[in-house]
Amino acid sequence: MGDATYKAIVQKTFALGKHGPYAKASSEELGTITFSLNGKVWKEDRSPEEGDVVILSDVRLKHAGWRAESGRFFKPSDQQAQQLQ
Repeated sequence: MGDATYKAIVQKTFALGKHGPYAKASSEELGTITFSLNGKVWKEDRSPEEGDVVILSDVRLKHAGWRAESGRFFKPSDQQAQQLQ
């Protein structure tokens, strides 16, 4: 599953976690996916807000649940790619 991408909706953001700021998003395929908002993982200039649609990838299963190692906002080109499938 590491190479797949997942469309998810941000449910909540957290200013401080054990490893810094992070967010939780919900995807139809996997359920809840957690991702860090540090620059190594989150690729955008601003942090997501609740309700934002995001694309998460490099997802792996940890003891506490699914974790994405890469994330960005959903873009119009993502919508077009979905329609071609």
